[in-house]
Amino acid sequence: MVGVPLARRAKRRAHHAPRKMTSVLEYAQLGWASCLGAHPLSEGGRACSCDRVGCPDPGMHPLSPAWQMQATTDTALLTRWWKQDPDANVILPTGRVFDVFDVPAAAGRPALAAMDAAGFDTGPVAENGDRVLFFVATRGAPEDEDEWWSCSLDAGPETIDSTPGLRWHCRDSYVLAPPSTAPSGEVVSWIRPPDGRPLPDPLRVLDLLADFCE
Repeated sequence: MVGVPLARRAKRRAHHAPRKMTSVLEYAQLGWASCLGAHPLSEGGRACSCDRVGCPDPGMHPLSPAWQMQATTDTALLTRWWKQDPDANVILPTGRVFDVFDVPAAAGRPALAAMDAAGFDTGPVAENGDRVLFFVATRGAPEDEDEWWSCSLDAGPETIDSTPGLRWHCRDSYVLAPPSTAPSGEVVSWIRPPDGRPLPDPLRVLDLLADFCE
């Protein structure tokens, strides 16, 4: 009896781990930096692979508080990380190459259908449980802070819970990327995977999303 769940876990690890490593290497080819994320645990009395007792956000955050410095496109380093921790989720920092509009699925799905009907090129779109993620061109991180324009929709890691509607992940924030595993056991997945084409203008996407997120 003990051997069966162990075999299943080994098979599950063998299936998901290569997908995660393959994905981070593909992201690196796009110029998208990645870093190791915590992953949910189903055994051992802990919900998260991080070392925080009673983690409030199991499997949904970077492993290291230095994630912004660690995130990289170095394929050798990424390969080593995911060989050492094959179950690690994939964290993509925003505000570098792309920003992400993070909306409830109840709004994101019909918005995506409306964009398609209008012939609008949505760019990459992912689904994380009850949220849909629209990847757009970034506002960036200008050297001159006077050129930075803030927005009430900005969502950093510490403010996500307080912004249940439309969130704008830009600099100093991140998203959980496919094929990461959510605490529910669902796998974060692409609805429209990235294909190397230029990302859409964030203001145009925001204008199209706003009507569905009111």
